[in-house]
Amino acid sequence: MGINKEIEYKLVFRDECEMCKSKDVKLLGKRLNTAQGKKPKNKVGISVSIMECNKCGLIYPEPLPIPLNIQDHYGVNPDSYWNDDYFKFDKNYFKSEIETVKKLYQGEGQIKALDIGSGIGKCMTSLNKAGFDAYGLEPSETFRKLAIERGGIAEDRLFLSPIEDFEFEENFFDFVTFGAVLEHLYHPETAIKKALSFLKPGGLIHIEVPSSDWLIARLANRFYKFTRQDYVVNLSPMHSPYHLYEFSLDSFNKVANKLGFEVAHYDYFVCQTYAPKPFDRFLANYMKKTNKGMQLSIWLRKK
Repeated sequence: MGINKEIEYKLVFRDECEMCKSKDVKLLGKRLNTAQGKKPKNKVGISVSIMECNKCGLIYPEPLPIPLNIQDHYGVNPDSYWNDDYFKFDKNYFKSEIETVKKLYQGEGQIKALDIGSGIGKCMTSLNKAGFDAYGLEPSETFRKLAIERGGIAEDRLFLSPIEDFEFEENFFDFVTFGAVLEHLYHPETAIKKALSFLKPGGLIHIEVPSSDWLIARLANRFYKFTRQDYVVNLSPMHSPYHLYEFSLDSFNKVANKLGFEVAHYDYFVCQTYAPKPFDRFLANYMKKTNKGMQLSIWLRKK
């Protein structure tokens, strides 16, 4: 991906971790506004510093680059990268997460669910077919329209709003899912706090995020250090997929009491290793045994 020279940013400086508010942080290196490759020091671009919290393990950019027009990051026409097959219902979509909800949920009756970042409504469809009463929240007008027109989602169940601006009845939902959303939000702790306000006591929040303990990123960063380059591969705050944060289990444990939840369950997923085939299986097995995979899936229960 090349450098988009049209995007303008507001740079927000912070002196503490976005999640646990600790000021005990360290500099990991720099991240360019483009794919870096093996020799980022030879590339032209804009970089931000990447920090890691020594208390909770959160990895984040400093300063935080916020586009003056959010559509510069996310204003893409879905038809330009999703073909017709993507809109077909997959009976296995969100299946394992639904099974986990049913295992962890301690209430009775039909489960009211909220999907934050609904996109074209695939998760909502799976939830409804599994017997949930599903609502959605989508900040893109284009995506919401597609969810209604092509995904068959009821218009009155899919709200057009970012989570930051969303106002809803307190203690209404039994289950809230963020999916692959929290790493894109500028203030993740605030978003979790808001989602908890919509949730009944004992209700569940499902969050899936990039792990700050991913082995492959650690190995790549060591390569940069060995070759005397002060860069890291963590995050992509100014290029696709626009990840602003990577989280550890402690990123949630350290704020649990303050926000009023407990960690009910978690899993780490290996995903891709991006390693040569001779090393792929070994690294995948190692990451699976040591919780060093790419993705962290975590389940929070409201107290």
